[in-house]
Amino acid sequence: MGLALIVHGGAGRFVTARQEPAREGCRAAAAAGWEVLRRGGTALAAVEAAIIVLEDDPEFDAGRGSFLNAEGRVQMDAGVMDGMTLDVGSVACVERVRHPVVLAGAVLRSPHVLLVGPGAEKFAVESGIPLCDPAELVTPEETERWASGRGAVDDETGDAGGRGQHPDTVRDTEHGTVGAVAVDGAGRLAAATSTGGIAGKHPGRIGDTPLVGCGFYAEHPIGAVSSTGDGEAFIRMMLARRAAGYLEAGLTAQAAAEAAIRVLADRVGAQGGLIVLDAAGHFGCAWNTPEMACAHISEGMAAPYARCGDAADSEP
Repeated sequence: MGLALIVHGGAGRFVTARQEPAREGCRAAAAAGWEVLRRGGTALAAVEAAIIVLEDDPEFDAGRGSFLNAEGRVQMDAGVMDGMTLDVGSVACVERVRHPVVLAGAVLRSPHVLLVGPGAEKFAVESGIPLCDPAELVTPEETERWASGRGAVDDETGDAGGRGQHPDTVRDTEHGTVGAVAVDGAGRLAAATSTGGIAGKHPGRIGDTPLVGCGFYAEHPIGAVSSTGDGEAFIRMMLARRAAGYLEAGLTAQAAAEAAIRVLADRVGAQGGLIVLDAAGHFGCAWNTPEMACAHISEGMAAPYARCGDAADSEP
């Protein structure tokens, strides 16, 4: 199939009014990544371009629009992986970087794999990545959410909003972690994921997003995966690498995605979603939450196909 790219904007509950904005955001991100691929760029550059669009879109829990932690601060995580070289770059608990995925890419090109907090921000300065005022990342909606206590994590139960659901999946929000996977003209695979984490999370909490094999994974010639959902469960199951293992065993991209989500539910009773791309450019997308926002494009398509809940494009 050649060039292909798929993005997601999180799995959870998107209220009707937010389904169309989420779909549009995913479509714009897929178009940005596709333009990189179309011009001969690498899969790594394409997933970064797509994630930048999503980090700039306050509809999603990444970059500007990230959830606030228990102290009312944004702390963001991101990770990227080059499937050809197996190079990985991740950052966690960063507060002053507008595009954490760009910083993760800089880490990938360094001797490091994972940098956190002030150390990651120091590395950003050393790499020529400007820091921003943390206030620039906070939206009025998230300030109101934090002030009202909506979506706050219960320290005893780990629940969000007191509704008996894990805080990183179905909750009183329309946002979600974002991710992208791609294969370029040279057959190189890449994956990237970015998040602001759980609303009301404990300061310093890190979920699956920046952890290779959990929130993202890419390996030539197997495939690429990006995850979203119950972060702690994804870590315990190493779900992104598990999905890639299903590809390696001969399952199609769609079957691998479905198998991973099925074992997530059956083994640890958790919720989430993931996108999968095999080396030939075949897509897979599966979730066990009410909705998942995603968009994909490959050669032969005039534009990305995007969907979120009831908001969906005509079939490509």
